[in-house]
Amino acid sequence: MANKPNLSPAARDLLKSIKQRYLKSRDFNGLHIRASSTSAEVIQAAVELVEAGLVQVVGPADYMNIHIRPWPSRRTPELQIKELCDLSTDDYGVALYPMAKAMESVKLPARYDDAPFSRAMARGRSTLEVAFFSPDVLEGYRNDARFEFRMSDFGINFWLTDDAHDQDDHLGKDSVSLIHLGFAYDMSMHSPNDPESVILRRVAAFYGDLDDLTPEHQQRWSSYQVASSGVDPHPVWFASQMGNWPDGIGPFQRFTQELENIGDLFENVWGVRLFKTHTAPDDFGWILRADQREWDHFIHSLDKLLSDNIDASALDKASVVKKNAAGQQLGTLARLELFMTINGVEPDMAKWALAPLKEVRKARQKPAHALRTNVTDRTFVHKQKQLMHDIDEVLINIRDWLASHPRNRGWVDPMSGLKDYPI
Repeated sequence: MANKPNLSPAARDLLKSIKQRYLKSRDFNGLHIRASSTSAEVIQAAVELVEAGLVQVVGPADYMNIHIRPWPSRRTPELQIKELCDLSTDDYGVALYPMAKAMESVKLPARYDDAPFSRAMARGRSTLEVAFFSPDVLEGYRNDARFEFRMSDFGINFWLTDDAHDQDDHLGKDSVSLIHLGFAYDMSMHSPNDPESVILRRVAAFYGDLDDLTPEHQQRWSSYQVASSGVDPHPVWFASQMGNWPDGIGPFQRFTQELENIGDLFENVWGVRLFKTHTAPDDFGWILRADQREWDHFIHSLDKLLSDNIDASALDKASVVKKNAAGQQLGTLARLELFMTINGVEPDMAKWALAPLKEVRKARQKPAHALRTNVTDRTFVHKQKQLMHDIDEVLINIRDWLASHPRNRGWVDPMSGLKDYPI
């Protein structure tokens, strides 16, 4: 290392201690120093290492827990040095971490050879630095019954279940979990005015979490890693990881909330709930791969939560007939439209309001009656975003209409005031 010959003996000794602490600790921890137990010579050696670009100071101004390095320092070397020089005996102290420059020529233990993200941490990556991946990296976990897989609007959690872990044929390499994954987006090819433009969805993961994967799974994830240029973590997910309360909700949470709202309002008037459930399956959410098969699966799940989810007995309670004037059996959507018109909604408005639900039902029937080629369509992300917007708008309109009933006076939307994020 070019800088080493210019370091004082004290600085060299301190740097050795910092690197040993970093590599031998469980979570790549820094060397904790306090004014009450650290000599002026050590403080000066630390200043020398910061000036040389070899060491980063992490103090309370950087992160609430100084024993992990959250990210490359957002403070100048001058501010880090000032913190070192201003340490008092009353302070908890700071932690010193080796920077990539200090670790570039260090011979790493063999355990890092097949663990690319652990190796990156050993070379100086920070715990809360973000790596990005193609979302189909998640398919294996979603489709594997051994894993619990839960998706939200802004992130994903998965883990190997206790039952799978206790099986006789359990493989230790699969004892993995990631519970802080988020979605991220590359909008560089997207135009708000062009429905055919592309939105690239990515998966965001912290290096500190990827380090906890087994070597086999680290290698798998590394094969799906994509460049970070132009990619931004979803702001709600990232803010929540930093300890902030979400300021809004996404389209899937809005969807299930409106199913619940409509159920509450319908029950207030007719004594039963319109929808059988307002709980979606754990894997219901954004498609992981922009192809026809994923899209068809999503449409199938969505229709089950819409048309198939309407309780026919609830419409019976609301005195909606089951057959039309010609004696033909009415489907649930036709009966819902009739329910709206007999309760004061103009026929054209009722038809307009339910059009997106009918489109979902129609789209669901296509895979059932035709062989389809599984084509990749990078606009599916955009299409799903627009479809969820349209469905949510329908449900909000129905909810607002039901809320105007005299028996629902005083009802308040539990999500009132929260921002709606389209993706």
